[in-house]
Amino acid sequence: MISHTGAGGRRGGDRFGDRREKRDNNAMKKKRVCRFCESKDIYIDYKDEKRLHRFITEQGKIIPKRITGTCAKHQRQLVLAIKRARHLAMLPFVSDAIK
Repeated sequence: MISHTGAGGRRGGDRFGDRREKRDNNAMKKKRVCRFCESKDIYIDYKDEKRLHRFITEQGKIIPKRITGTCAKHQRQLVLAIKRARHLAMLPFVSDAIK
């Protein structure tokens, strides 16, 4: 006996499945605005430890721009500032818990 279950072997529904619902939920989310563009900062200073510490995880990894919401231009400046601060021992390369 041959059963016609539709696209992808699923029964009922449209061929897009649940993807359409997920797309609607993402449309509801508010777009993140770059903090540096908002405050009109020209230069991200590597000596500003407090500000740079917000963009690093507990493990010492740099948080990506898709999570922080920074624009590409400021993300590049931020990464450079974090690396400079690490090199001068202002920020840790790895946290003490990992060692």
